[in-house]
Amino acid sequence: MALDFEFKDKYDVSDLISIVKVLRAPGGCPWDRKQTHESIKKNFIEETYEVIEAINKQSPEMLKEELGDILLQVALHCEMESEKGSFEFNDVANDIVKKLIIRHPHVFGEVSAENEEEALASWNSAKAKSKGVKKESESMLSVPRELPALMRAQKIQKKASDAGFDWENSEGAFDKLSEEINELKIAVSRGVKSEIEDEFGDVLFSCVNISRFLKVDSEEALTSATDKFLERYIEVERLARESGLNMKEASVEELDVLWEKAKKIKKCD
Repeated sequence: MALDFEFKDKYDVSDLISIVKVLRAPGGCPWDRKQTHESIKKNFIEETYEVIEAINKQSPEMLKEELGDILLQVALHCEMESEKGSFEFNDVANDIVKKLIIRHPHVFGEVSAENEEEALASWNSAKAKSKGVKKESESMLSVPRELPALMRAQKIQKKASDAGFDWENSEGAFDKLSEEINELKIAVSRGVKSEIEDEFGDVLFSCVNISRFLKVDSEEALTSATDKFLERYIEVERLARESGLNMKEASVEELDVLWEKAKKIKKCD
């Protein structure tokens, strides 16, 4: 079966589709033949995050490679459906092109958009119309539950705000956070795990609401905060090692001194 694949110096998308068919066919790769949508869905997530890593590292070569891995995932899923007679790669391409035409009435229609905000408003209006969305809650329900929690919360809050359900300014959001923190403290004092989890979720949700008012991406902000913590922790380890301090046996006060030193050192870097 492998002989059906033509070796070239330069390949294109059609060759990608062909080689995936070869890999999935009898006589191809046993691993590829065995895979299903469910078995490789986590691979898709992993490859997507590797694309983000390439973008963050500003590496064109890495980005090219990781985008190829994403294309492979798309081709595999399309081939699985093609084998069932459901759809194939070109059907996916056809549908997305048609969607782009419909969602860009300010480019392919009579709608005018002079800036980014107007273009986005035009897109959202066309999207709602094409999906037959009449209530904002329907739009909220369309946000995948599988998204990272902070990202999903921010998207749903934005849709609620677009519908007029929002604080007038960040002060209301900050007051709500204080209220939720107090409720969390009460839940902790009661010691009921389900209540604690519920109230803790409300605190996180309120934090995300504040990030939206401050025009901060909550997912990116938490990632940066985690990076910052890791950098400082590594510095604390170094300082502890230099001073002969066993971190597991050290007091909170001793570790706090090292933490403050680490903060000052990393600020100077």
